[in-house]
Amino acid sequence: MAVATAANGMLDAAIRYAELGYAVFPCRPGDKRPLTPNGLLDATTDPQQIERWWSQRRSANVAIRTDGLLVIDIDGADNPWLADEPEQQLELSAAPISVTPRGGRHLLFRAPEGRTFRNSTGKLAERVDVRADGGYILVAPSTVLGKPYHWPRGVELDASPDRLPEPPTWLLAALEEIDTRPTGVATLAHVAPGSAEANPIPDGQRNATLASLGGSMRRVGMSRAEILAALGRVNDDRCKPPLPPAEIERIASSVARYGPDTVAVAVAENHWAQDRDIEANTTRPDDPGPFPERLLDVPGLVADVMAHNLATATRPQPVLALAAAICVQAVLAARKVRDERGNRTNLYCVGVAPSGAGKDHARKVNKNILFTAGLVEHEGNEDLASDAGLVTAVEAEPAILFQIDEFGRFLRTIGDPKKAPHLFNVLTVLMKLFSSADTVFRGKAYADKNRNKIIDQPCVCLYGTTVPEHFFESLTADSLADGFVARLLVFETPPEPPPRQRSPQRAVPESILDAARWWGDFKPGGNLRTEHPEPHVVPTTREGAAVFDQLAQLVDERLADDTDVGRAMWARAEEKACRLALVYACSANREHLAIDEAAAQWACDLSEYLTRRMLHVCHEWVAEGQFDARQKRVLRIVRRADGTISRTDLCRKTQWLTQRERQEVVNNLLETRQLRESKEPTATRPRVIYALA
Repeated sequence: MAVATAANGMLDAAIRYAELGYAVFPCRPGDKRPLTPNGLLDATTDPQQIERWWSQRRSANVAIRTDGLLVIDIDGADNPWLADEPEQQLELSAAPISVTPRGGRHLLFRAPEGRTFRNSTGKLAERVDVRADGGYILVAPSTVLGKPYHWPRGVELDASPDRLPEPPTWLLAALEEIDTRPTGVATLAHVAPGSAEANPIPDGQRNATLASLGGSMRRVGMSRAEILAALGRVNDDRCKPPLPPAEIERIASSVARYGPDTVAVAVAENHWAQDRDIEANTTRPDDPGPFPERLLDVPGLVADVMAHNLATATRPQPVLALAAAICVQAVLAARKVRDERGNRTNLYCVGVAPSGAGKDHARKVNKNILFTAGLVEHEGNEDLASDAGLVTAVEAEPAILFQIDEFGRFLRTIGDPKKAPHLFNVLTVLMKLFSSADTVFRGKAYADKNRNKIIDQPCVCLYGTTVPEHFFESLTADSLADGFVARLLVFETPPEPPPRQRSPQRAVPESILDAARWWGDFKPGGNLRTEHPEPHVVPTTREGAAVFDQLAQLVDERLADDTDVGRAMWARAEEKACRLALVYACSANREHLAIDEAAAQWACDLSEYLTRRMLHVCHEWVAEGQFDARQKRVLRIVRRADGTISRTDLCRKTQWLTQRERQEVVNNLLETRQLRESKEPTATRPRVIYALA
């Protein structure tokens, strides 16, 4: 019986591989990095040890050690290796074949008796690696970035290692040739400048060769600076063409993080090749795609407000209509309800749409609803002049909705203390207010005690609108690290604006006004409810709680295994889902409030979608240093060109770069497999084309 599907669970799959005779060990969920202290050296077939590992991390990926095996790792579904050799392809198909998340293939053979093979990267052919003694691979049902490994029907792994087919003769001959090929990394004498033995290092072998050389240096105790200097010289003298300086720094840093006594294991496991593969995959979050239409369906007041918005808009924007309607329902129920865990309805929503796409309309609809219903006190100022002004406004009306246009520019301004020192602390106050809805907010301490502000359970809602460029350019590593961006619910419209419609002015429907006034008259708590609220507790059904538990499990996994940015974003996902579910319950049935399965499912799905989308956006826009910023900008240019661009057009659109800077960026993007290069024949000379990988 083959190990083929994720339905069996990671533990069941790991035990099944072990029963077949393959030594297994756990890797991080969604990742290729080992969870065990000694990596593949801890691999075992002991079922009790395997159960202990996966009882601690149920979603850990499954890896098998490839000692005694010969695994051919063909990267990419479009890999041209053996494309013109159908007979050789047919011989390879005798092996079990695993399809990788990126559409590549792992072909598993048994190493012939008495023969050993080296792990190698790109030596057999371009984007074709070898995993053998001292290596490992992930196997189904493991996933990377949510995409699984799997065994296609008919080529599953259902045999023990000693029953796997041996590699075909021509493959053995090719492997023997690359194993005896000089690597140029045995001694430092081989890399002496001007030496006759300083063989060139061709494209496809540069990273692996420099990493091996760096490992040799680290093993004898050389420092990062020494390794960097030596690798830089080797790169200049021998790599054809040289790697970008940033890539040399990355290799030196990767090598230097190992102690001299442990670097041998890292070399044996070929960590640097695997790290490069990880960097090209796990740091590039998947785009969850356009806003799901099913999440636009919220019954009750939210639906009525959206319908009125879309009927009266010149350019109807359903996503913006939803975001604004959530905010108006949130402020109407502010300080009047909470769930069983203490969550309130205060939310910070941002509507992102291109210029001229109708961003203003949703804000106007909210203003008209509050004004016509006689609840205008809940509408805050449209500009925030200082943190003191913000606190004063919230003190006057603790249940308040601020609607801010050009929110992206606002963030860029308040995020820079040099540009506007009087606005810099606004960000800090907004974060504190977000977390103070179930407690007491205390402002700055002044010598004049009359200036000290104390607000019991402030419920501040925010709806900002912005164009994509201004908002995404405002995102910085600091704003991600401090958690402000993680508090936002960012609703993006499609890039193309909707068609215009003739929309006559209409009064706010009575159904909306009735609901708004009902909330205005709803006053739970005692006589001091204005100063010290006692909100109505909205229960969560058993089915609703089960949905929240599923999201909580996902969040725990991401907190353990994501990047710093990912952890900051996922840390707020469940909290935002709870608040959204409370808003849904208030909208759906205000007289019989309950967070049922439908409310919880909608809220969790929306929170998860928006979190995944923001992680994708942050990866595209937020840079760590100048070189990274250049790379991201080049990738955005290629992406806007439908994923393919000629070298001539890229040069024209990146005139802000020098020729050397541009080439360094392009080389690194090619080396890390974020871009692919191809050539098209023309009447004069080949045309170089770059495409997203």
